[in-house]
Amino acid sequence: MENEVKSGQEFEFKAEMKQLLNLIVHSLYTHPEIFVRELVSNASDALNKLRFKRLTNPDILQPDAELGIKIKLDKENGIFSIEDSGIGMNNEELTANLGTIASSGTLQFLKNMKEQQKSLDGNMIGQFGVGFYSIFMVTDEVTVETRSADAEGKAYKWISKGEEKYIIDESDKETRGTTITFKLKDEYKEYAEDYTVKNVLNKYSNFVDFPIYVNDEKVNNITALWHKKKDDTTTEELNEFYKFISADYQEPLGHLQLNIEGVLNFKALLFIPKVAPPYLFRDLQDKSLHLYSNKVFIQDDCKDLLPDYLKFVKGVVDTEDLPLNVSREVTQSSPIMTKIKNTLTSKLLALFEDWAENDNEKFLEFYKQFSPVFKTGINSDFTNKDKIVNLLRFETSLTEKEKLSSLKDYVSRMKDGQNDIFYVAGDNRENIVKNPNLEYFFNNNIEVIFLTDPVDLFTITYIFNFENKPLKSIDKADIDVSKTDNSANDLSEDITSGIIETFKKVLEDNVQDVIKSKRLVDSPCTLVVGKDGMDPQMEKIMQMMDKGYSGSKRILEINTSHEIIKNLAKLNIANPDDEFLKKTIIQLYEGSMLIEGYLKSPIDYVKRMNEFILKATR
Repeated sequence: MENEVKSGQEFEFKAEMKQLLNLIVHSLYTHPEIFVRELVSNASDALNKLRFKRLTNPDILQPDAELGIKIKLDKENGIFSIEDSGIGMNNEELTANLGTIASSGTLQFLKNMKEQQKSLDGNMIGQFGVGFYSIFMVTDEVTVETRSADAEGKAYKWISKGEEKYIIDESDKETRGTTITFKLKDEYKEYAEDYTVKNVLNKYSNFVDFPIYVNDEKVNNITALWHKKKDDTTTEELNEFYKFISADYQEPLGHLQLNIEGVLNFKALLFIPKVAPPYLFRDLQDKSLHLYSNKVFIQDDCKDLLPDYLKFVKGVVDTEDLPLNVSREVTQSSPIMTKIKNTLTSKLLALFEDWAENDNEKFLEFYKQFSPVFKTGINSDFTNKDKIVNLLRFETSLTEKEKLSSLKDYVSRMKDGQNDIFYVAGDNRENIVKNPNLEYFFNNNIEVIFLTDPVDLFTITYIFNFENKPLKSIDKADIDVSKTDNSANDLSEDITSGIIETFKKVLEDNVQDVIKSKRLVDSPCTLVVGKDGMDPQMEKIMQMMDKGYSGSKRILEINTSHEIIKNLAKLNIANPDDEFLKKTIIQLYEGSMLIEGYLKSPIDYVKRMNEFILKATR
């Protein structure tokens, strides 16, 4: 039997509650509209409890009453009222839920804080949940009338200004549930407008599993598709839902619907957009998955639900397992969040694997749009690194332009005796194929992967090897290639040694070394990177980030079978100090620098070239 309440009995908030209220009103919530969401969320919770109670105990007040939420707005007087037909509260529950904070576990938390001699501040709000009190941001006084669902229950009224005290009195409320009424502060009168409240509900509570009425008009009409069975959802519904949550006018490329039950319980409806945003990396920092708790909106940018390389995915995740902070605005750090993230990541990668195997056209459409972001998972998600590597696609020297190949396909085409996977980086295919370092590979029909995306240079070095085949840049000096068969036209060892020494003397500290090339066929010389040096394209990226970055010195390889090198060798035998010989060596070196995009003095290069033209045309 309920304890009797004296007429207008006054109670005083405990000191801890006063501190908590002050924190909520002045520092906890970032947007005043949140109070609408919190009240609807609490009403939804009360309705869910009633729905369960009705299943197990039919002896309740008004068993046939509709389960719903009614919001009444009085624009002229600035009055806001929200009523639910949920489980309601008796006297003890009213005191426990609104007069104290023990029901949320916060009292014990505060006691622990006191024992540790720590003060309560905004960084600790994730330890408890009392969203009802956000109401005091927009009003000076609140009246709560409630009647328990118990058939013999009485009705009570709770009144408070959110400061020192609150009053509990009996009420003449006849219907089951709870009604909250208050007058809005002048600066928040907009929340007595139908239009404003409908917009807030559309943003936060559109998928609550109970009808919501605003001045008798039902406003939540969109079905929570993620709670429906896969077979019960139509393509049209999915497409419209995607457009609603993403603000995208196009249909999605594909979707993934999940219903995970067991140790972890959550539902998810995820979409892969058809087209990447114009500023891919920047835009993905601002948008992520919507997080719901039992169909009540919590957060529209829950970055912790997906790793960065999958942030292009849109959709909804709904879980009751995740602890939330007092404002529901920021999810509390939790191992459950990590488990959800890991599950979503695994399921999305499995979806891409299925596309790659069974619908390659769709997979390539996805890859061409989102690969710059997706590939970054190689150096951030070591758990799924192998899966990501298997999904990589590249142009190669043996594929047609814009035709992409996997590393697995590359390995299947490797020549007998080939131990390494070769790659080369460049701005585009047209420039890459002119790279002198490719001549050996073209001549011997050895496939080379073309890296045309700047992101590749940040990720390729994290792969190391694939199917026990090391990945190696053809711009490196230490690649394993056999000598191009030009032995009949080659210089002798002693003549080669002499011209190399002259090259070294002329170029001095401009190069790390000068060596005889094994890879060149048609070009007289090329610059390569030492064993521990960066790829040329990576150095360009480093220089864009740091103007003072100078990079490493190159190794100059000379083709001793080339006519220019042979002619220079003759000049060297006659006179190693010949000025024309020296200028030609410098011109060859700077020509290689020009090809790489590193030539610092193009004016000198052109002036010297004009001297050669003048001499040749006399």
